[in-house]
Parts: sequence; C-alpha cells; structure tokens
Amino acid sequence: MMRQKIPVIAAKARNFFLFFFLINSVTLFIFIHYSANPSNVTRGQQSRLSVMDTFFISHGSPTLSIDESLPARGFLQAWQAKVFSQRPNSILVISAHWDTDFPSVNVVQRNDTIHDFYGFPKQMYDLKYPAPGAPELAKRVKDLLKASGIKHVNEDRKRGLDHGAWVPLMLMYPEADIPVCQLSVQMHHTGTYHYNIGKALAPLKEEGVLIIGSGSATHNLRALQFESSSISSWALEFDNWLKDALLEGRDGFYGWDRIWSGHCF
Repeated sequence: MMRQKIPVIAAKARNFFLFFFLINSVTLFIFIHYSANPSNVTRGQQSRLSVMDTFFISHGSPTLSIDESLPARGFLQAWQAKVFSQRPNSILVISAHWDTDFPSVNVVQRNDTIHDFYGFPKQMYDLKYPAPGAPELAKRVKDLLKASGIKHVNEDRKRGLDHGAWVPLMLMYPEADIPVCQLSVQMHHTGTYHYNIGKALAPLKEEGVLIIGSGSATHNLRALQFESSSISSWALEFDNWLKDALLEGRDGFYGWDRIWSGHCF
C-alpha cells in the first residue's frame, strides 16, 4: 500500500467472512464461514480447534524485517498478544509472490527461507525463518481443491517460504514452531476462479488452520513516490472502496478490474 499504517484489511460479517486481496493484477477471494471466537482454549484442545478468523496481511517492503521505525512492525510483533491469541495447529499462507500455471503447494519437512528480493541491506539476506513444513496440510489442501473440480494441483517438494510469507510470520510467530504450508496463485485466472479456490478451502478453518493472505492492496511501483509521505488519492479511494465493499458484503468485486486496475497495479 502507499502508506505506513496498520497493514491489515479484515472484515467480519455475522454469518460469513469474505477475504480479499489484490496484487500484481492477481485477485484472490476466500469465502469462509465466520462465528464468534471461542474462549479459554487450552493446548490440549488444539487438535479440535476451530480458527474463526482469516486475515490479509499487507506486508509492504521486505525492509519490514529489519526496520524498527515502521509502525507495521510493532503491530505484527504484538499479534499474539493483541490481535489473535489462538494458537493454530498450522498456517496456510497464500502469497502473491508465488505465481504458477496450476495451484501448487509446498510439501517439505522444514521450510527454507527464500530471499526473493534484490538490492536490499545485506543483513536481510542473513535472516532465516526455519518453520516446520506442513505436508499433511499440503495434502489436505490438494484434496480439497481437486474435490472442488480443479484437475491439476502440483506438489513442490523443494520450495520454502518466500518473503511474502516469512517476513510477516517472523514478526507474528518468531519462535518459528508452527507448521507452515504455502499455496500459489494463478494471475492469469479470474477473480471468480480464486473465489472458488477460497470456497474450497473453507473446511480448513474447522481443522485449526490459520489462513493468511499476504501481498498488498495496491502495488503500483510506477507511481510510488519515496520522497513523499502523503497518500495518493487513487490509493486512498481504492482502500476505502475495498473496506466498504467488504463490510457491506457487496457483489461488486467482480468489476474491480474495470474500475481500478489501471491505477492500482
């Protein structure tokens, strides 16, 4: 996004939660049942834990991993204490930095840290986030997608976590002790296609899986003005449109590309 503010866009409705992110001309909609947060969940209950919230994290620049001055950094560091106290059984991250022809899940025992950025301070390339892999979750994701009618779902047995996953997770869950699986996006497909992927993944919430979308609500680097602290009018307008559309449960998401894509990406 074109500003440094709390980087979470999440809207809750009484009966349904519509999760939405756009980056690099990719749209992902996840439509998931929402209900109130359970209270007093003990570690012994984790196996039957239902995760009642799904989040989109706008991770911003990779420098979030080292820059103490960014407000977003403090927000994510306080994640467990102030935002989401439940400990999930595992985490599924859908990162806009992994684009493939067909849906792909990484199937590994231990996640490598992918430094998929260039020209940044050397210390960033020394950072590691060795979270356990989640091969069982990867298989479950694959089965759900195939059951929904998607014929090809690939398994990547070498890929670790790109910076869209490990940068926010390093701040949110610094112990790196929760199994993490990544799912790719297909930027050549439509919003409806990704909406249906999200619909297929809905049962994971009842299995204790925290689903996180990671990217940025706007990503127009051509219009980025590093020397300015002001918010571009088109970015603010789109941010407000996105927030209102989520809160009001609009059906108008399918027209976002005709309205906004020339400015936001």
